[in-house]
Amino acid sequence: MAKPTTIKIRLNSSGGTGFFYVAKKNTRTMTEKFKVRKYDPVLRKHVEFTEGKIK
Repeated sequence: MAKPTTIKIRLNSSGGTGFFYVAKKNTRTMTEKFKVRKYDPVLRKHVEFTEGKIK
C-alpha cells in the first residue's frame, strides 16, 4: 500500500505554555521542519510555533 502524501503534525508553542495546534503537512513538497508565527491564547500574543510529532 502507498504511503499517504499528507501527515498530521503538531505545532508546539515556543512560548513554553504547552499550547499546540494540529495541522497537515505535505511531505513531498515540504521536506524541512515547519515553522510559523501563530497566536498563543495562553500568552495572548503571536509567537513562533515549531513542528513536532503527534504521540
